Amino acid sequence: MTKVSENPFKNRTSRQINSHTALMIVTSLFVTSYLVSNVMAVKVISLFGLFYFDAGTITFPFAYMLGDVLTEIWGYRTARKVIWMTFVCNIIMVLCTQIGVWLPSPDYLAETANAYNHIFNCVPRIVVASLTGFLLGELSNAWLMEKIKEKTKGKRLWVRTIGSSAVAYLFDSLPFVLIAFLGVVSTHDLLMMIAFQYGAKLLIEALFGTPMAYAAVHAIRKFVKQ
Repeated sequence: MTKVSENPFKNRTSRQINSHTALMIVTSLFVTSYLVSNVMAVKVISLFGLFYFDAGTITFPFAYMLGDVLTEIWGYRTARKVIWMTFVCNIIMVLCTQIGVWLPSPDYLAETANAYNHIFNCVPRIVVASLTGFLLGELSNAWLMEKIKEKTKGKRLWVRTIGSSAVAYLFDSLPFVLIAFLGVVSTHDLLMMIAFQYGAKLLIEALFGTPMAYAAVHAIRKFVKQ
C-alpha cells in the first residue's frame, strides 16, 4: 500500500501559521508598491518650476517602510529573499507590458494604443533604473537595519528605519535618476530631481513611514502571538 505523505501544515502551531500569513501579506504589499512606483515614475512632476520629481517618489518610501518591517520581524535573510523575488516580478512586468506594445491594435483604438505604447515604452528604462537603485538601496537598507538593531539591542526602531534609509536612499536615488532621466531632462533638472527625491523620500519616511512601521510591527507581533 502506498504511504500517503503527511500534510506539512498539520503540526504547525497557530503562531507559525499567523507568522506565515503576516509574511504573505507584507510581501504582497511590498511587491505591489514597487510595481506601482515603477509605472508612476514615468510621470515627472514639477512644483512651482523649482522642484522636479517622478510620481513614484510619493509611493516609494512606503515600499521601504515595508522592507523595514520585513527585516525587523523576519530578519535580513527573509527580507533579502523577498527583495530578489520583487526583482524578478519587475522583470516579468516589463516583459508582459512589452508584449502588449508589440501586439497590433485596431485602427479605431489607435489613440488608446499610442497612449499605452508611450507609457510602457518608457517603463523598461524606468525599471532598469529602478531595479539598479532598488537592489543597491533595499539590500543596503535591510543590511543596515539588521546591524543597527544589533547595536541598539532591538531598541529605538526609529533609529533603524530613518538611519538605514538615510544611507540607502543615496544608493537608490542617484543611480535611479541618472539611468532613468539622463538625456531626457536638462542637467539642472537632473540635479534638482536627485536632491529633491532624496530629501522628499527621507521626509516621507520620517513623518509617515516610520510611524506606519511602528504600527505595522506592533500589529504583526500581536497577531503572531495569537
